[in-house]
Amino acid sequence: MTQAAVIEIDISQQRLRLTKGGEVIVDCPVSTARNGAGELEGSECTPRGRHKIYDKFGAGAEPNSVFVARQATGEIYSAAYARQFPGRDWILTRILWLTGLEPGYNCGGNVDTRMRYIYIHGAPDETSMGMPGSRGCIRMQNADIIRLFDLVEVGTEVWIKE
Repeated sequence: MTQAAVIEIDISQQRLRLTKGGEVIVDCPVSTARNGAGELEGSECTPRGRHKIYDKFGAGAEPNSVFVARQATGEIYSAAYARQFPGRDWILTRILWLTGLEPGYNCGGNVDTRMRYIYIHGAPDETSMGMPGSRGCIRMQNADIIRLFDLVEVGTEVWIKE
């Protein structure tokens, strides 16, 4: 029997690791919430605990493709484009939409990860990784999210810890 892949996100280390059968397949820096860890809706914090990938978006999209409401807009991110929309929270390239698995903690009510639209997603290449900076999601470099996206399926477990 083959062991399932598991994504582990360590908020304190700002790292994501994909393991399968005890072997590390992906190990890369990420950027979680600038407001720290937390589950409450509206907190702009990264939720902790057991999750799984609820859905995937962006298969085959060009790197730096811009997404709004999980739909590719047809636009390609660039520094010049970013200057037109200062302060925008860029969601690029691929999206792994998470859902919580712990009722009352990260699932249901005002702590529901999926209803908070918490993703693992690509970010502009100039976005600093290895330090908090997002509005709750887990940001990755575009090359890293493409690699991860291709290695995981809907239903893959995701553990987010401090």
